[in-house]
Amino acid sequence: MKNNEKTNVMRVLDGKKIAYESHSYEPDQTLTGAEIAGILGEDPSRVFKTLVTRGKTGQYYVFVVPVEAELDLKKAAKAAGEKSVEMIKQKELLPLTGYIHGGCSPIGMKKAFPTFIHQTAQDGEKIFVSAGKVGCQIELAPDDLMSVVRCTLADITT
Repeated sequence: MKNNEKTNVMRVLDGKKIAYESHSYEPDQTLTGAEIAGILGEDPSRVFKTLVTRGKTGQYYVFVVPVEAELDLKKAAKAAGEKSVEMIKQKELLPLTGYIHGGCSPIGMKKAFPTFIHQTAQDGEKIFVSAGKVGCQIELAPDDLMSVVRCTLADITT
């Protein structure tokens, strides 16, 4: 990705005058979140992945958790006020969010869904989330992310 190439995520942040830093790396669908954290030279607990679920009611929910953590579906359902939630199928991701697997960001989805972020997001000055494209991450203050996406902090990992 060229340094001056903006993703939709960056345009949203620019429009809201929110400071961020973009980081790019060679896009590779096989990289794990921990490997991406290593490429960025960051602690994996500061690099977050975005997961999309569907509740028993049919409502969609977004969960943002550290890359090495597993989403606890029971805790996620409780946080969302649902009986249960399940991960959506990969083929549903693009039409629903506008993002592909590996490049899904909580910022700038086609529609705003209730979003929950792991409570450890506030443990540091900055966190990393996808910039909406495989091979590109953005670094920003957790409070800034939470103001753009209106996330709820929750204990949602195993």
